[in-house]
Amino acid sequence: MYVKTYKSEKNFMVAVCDRDLIGQKLKNEKCEIHVSASFYQGNEADAETVTRLLMSATTANLIGKKSVSCAIDCELIDPDSVIYFGDIPHALYFTI
Repeated sequence: MYVKTYKSEKNFMVAVCDRDLIGQKLKNEKCEIHVSASFYQGNEADAETVTRLLMSATTANLIGKKSVSCAIDCELIDPDSVIYFGDIPHALYFTI
């Protein structure tokens, strides 16, 4: 997986993407998403690193089976809130 972080004064966003999805354009019946390297492709990371970063995030953007599974496994994302582009899951997380 690739993980890229973005920090601001009050927020810490984590973008996580399965490696094989970089550069792809995915569609479903409602929208299209471009899995851009400039947004998602940071450092390569294992599930433990991704989980640690997600647990401290105020916002997360995840795409791919491995990436979304990490967020579900650490109970950050409810599986019922995941949307799909074909068989590729995508999930967003926000703290309020």
